[in-house]
Amino acid sequence: MDTRQLSVTNFLQAVTSGSLSITEVAEQTSAAIEDRKNLNTIISSNEKLLAENALTLQQKLSDKNILPLHGLPVLVKDNIDTEDFPTSAACPALSEHQPKVDAGVVRRLKEAGALIVGKANMHELAFGITSNNAFTGAVHNPYNESCIPGGSSGGSAAAVSAGIVPVALGSDTGGSNRIPASLCGVCGFRPSLARYPDDHLVNLSKTRDTVGIFAASVDDIIPVDAVLAENAKPVHAELQSLRIAVPRDPFFKDLENETAKVMETTLATLNNAGVNLIEIDMPDVFLLNEKISFPVALFENIRELREYLQVNKIGITLEELTDNIASPDVKHIMQAALGEQNVPEEIYLEAIKVHRPQLIKMYADFFSDNKIDAMIYPTAPLTARPIGQDEMVEVNGQQVPTFPSYTRNGDPSSNAGIPSLSIPAGLASNGLPVGLSIDGPEGLDDEVLAIGSLFDSIIPKIKGPFA
Repeated sequence: MDTRQLSVTNFLQAVTSGSLSITEVAEQTSAAIEDRKNLNTIISSNEKLLAENALTLQQKLSDKNILPLHGLPVLVKDNIDTEDFPTSAACPALSEHQPKVDAGVVRRLKEAGALIVGKANMHELAFGITSNNAFTGAVHNPYNESCIPGGSSGGSAAAVSAGIVPVALGSDTGGSNRIPASLCGVCGFRPSLARYPDDHLVNLSKTRDTVGIFAASVDDIIPVDAVLAENAKPVHAELQSLRIAVPRDPFFKDLENETAKVMETTLATLNNAGVNLIEIDMPDVFLLNEKISFPVALFENIRELREYLQVNKIGITLEELTDNIASPDVKHIMQAALGEQNVPEEIYLEAIKVHRPQLIKMYADFFSDNKIDAMIYPTAPLTARPIGQDEMVEVNGQQVPTFPSYTRNGDPSSNAGIPSLSIPAGLASNGLPVGLSIDGPEGLDDEVLAIGSLFDSIIPKIKGPFA
C-alpha cells in the first residue's frame, strides 16, 4: 500500500486495522527521503532509528495500545528541539547542538504515537522567506526545482508537497508557515498564540512565534492540531450561515497578475457555491502593522537567541554565532541588530504596549462589528521566484524587495496573534501554486479549521507536482 495516496484519517484506519504495518510505513518513508533528496528538504534523519521506532509502535499496536496518531510520519523543522536529532536552526554555529529533551510539541506528538522522521531544512535562524541557505543549501520547490519553496519553513512545506511525509511541523513569526504552504501547494496552519506548547524552540520572537502544521489538506491538519492543542473542539461550518470578509483594500492590491487571476477565479467559485462574501476593507492595517513588526522581531530576536545559547549551554556568545552565520542576508540583519541599527527599548515598548494592542483591537472590532466569521485574502501576493533572488524580485515588470513582498499580507494577523490558515487556491498559468488565507478571531481556531475544511472541499484540488 502506497501511504502517499492516503489521507491522514485513512492512513490511521489502515494502520489500526492491520492492513498497513508501521514497519512498512518506515520503509516507504526512507525510500521517499532518498527518492526526493534532490529537493534538499531534510537535513537530519536516521533510517535505523526510524525502523526501530516503527517496530516499537508496531508492538504497541499488537498489544492493543492504540494511539491517536499511531505510526503517522511527521517531519520537524530544525528550530524545534528534538532529543533524537540535532537542532541547529540550519546555522553552522549550532550544527553540533544536541538537545537533551524534546520540545513540548514533539513530546505531544510522540505520546500520540507519531513517528518522528527527522529535521527539515529551513532559512537560516528562520530569518527569511526563501529557504536559500548558504550552510545547508537551498530547498527546492517541488513544482519547479529552480524556484524557492518559501520560508522560513521551506523544507517542511516542500517535503509535504513532494509526498515525503504526510505532515510536518514548521514555525511562523510573520508568515513562515503560510508562505511556504502557498508556494508549495499545501495547507499551512498558524494557530492562535499559546494554542500549542512553546518551550524548547529557537525563537525569533516570543511575542510573535508559534509552531504550525503542514499537510496536504485541512482535514489532515485537524487531528494533528487536536493532539498539539489538547483542548481542541472540532466544529462543523454551516455554509448558509457564514459571513466571509474580502478586504480588497489593502490585501488584494499590487498583486502579481498571475496571482490576481487565480484569486478572482477562487472568489467566483466560492460565491457560486453559496458562500456569503462581503467586501469590507481594512485600509489602515498595514500602516499600523509596520509600527510593530520589525521593532518587536529584531528586539526580541537578540534576547531570545542569547537566552537559548545560555540555557542550553552552547558555549558560544551571540556575537560569535553571528560571526559564523553563513547566509549573507541573515548575517546582515543580525549584525545590524547587534550594532548601530539595534532597536531602542523605548521603540520596542511602544510597539508592545501601544501599537500591538491597537492592532489586536482593530482585528477584534473588524470581526465583531461586521459580524464576520472569517476574512480571506491571497496568502502571498506573488508565486514562487527563482532561487537566488533574495533581495529583489520582479512583479508585473517592476523590481520590488523580496522579503516584504512575500510577508506583506500574512504579517498583520501574526502580530495580532489570531489563527490563520493557508489552503491551495489553484495553479497559475506558470504552473505554480497560489494560496488563499483564512483568518479568524483570536481563539476560534476550530472554527477557522472548519471553514478551511469546507472551502477545501469547494475549491478544485490542484494537480500535485509529480502527478
